[in-house]
Amino acid sequence: MNKDTLSFKEEETERKGTEAIEEIPVNETERISAELQEMNDKYLRLYAEFENYRKRVNKDKEELVKYGNEKLIYELLPVIDNLEMALKHSTNETSEGLVQGVEITLKEFLRTIEKFGLTPIEATGKPFDPSVHHAMTLIEREDIEEKIVVEEFRKGYMFRDKVLRPSLVAVSKRPVACKGKEKVE
Repeated sequence: MNKDTLSFKEEETERKGTEAIEEIPVNETERISAELQEMNDKYLRLYAEFENYRKRVNKDKEELVKYGNEKLIYELLPVIDNLEMALKHSTNETSEGLVQGVEITLKEFLRTIEKFGLTPIEATGKPFDPSVHHAMTLIEREDIEEKIVVEEFRKGYMFRDKVLRPSLVAVSKRPVACKGKEKVE
């Protein structure tokens, strides 16, 4: 084959290719274009779903790391309660060394557990907040405003930004006689 034959064959192939493109009907082009658009939409939806899945998995992983110790810390709260109760009820002067040992143990335990995100809920003297306090009783008091925590029966705790255990409290209310006096005046 010579040079002229090759160029003639190349020209013939090129011409046939151009004719083939021109021979595709317009509706076939539209169909292919629609299929291409549909596949592109499917790809974009799948990609968006994958990104949402990835974000959800990352969020779940962060929460697992953040709150992974929650159950353990919750199970340790009775230990704190018992140590505090032991200190509250110790009155015997002969066991002063034991009391000091329990105080030191409790302080160190609270310091250690605080590193993991446990913080006590302040209750006594604070306004009653049902999201962190659980009212056990109402106490009539003239010297304190209404709906103020006057006594804490059991300490409540927050774990990071969640209430792990609400405080059990007594809440103040005005005596009925005081309410009547306020209205008369």
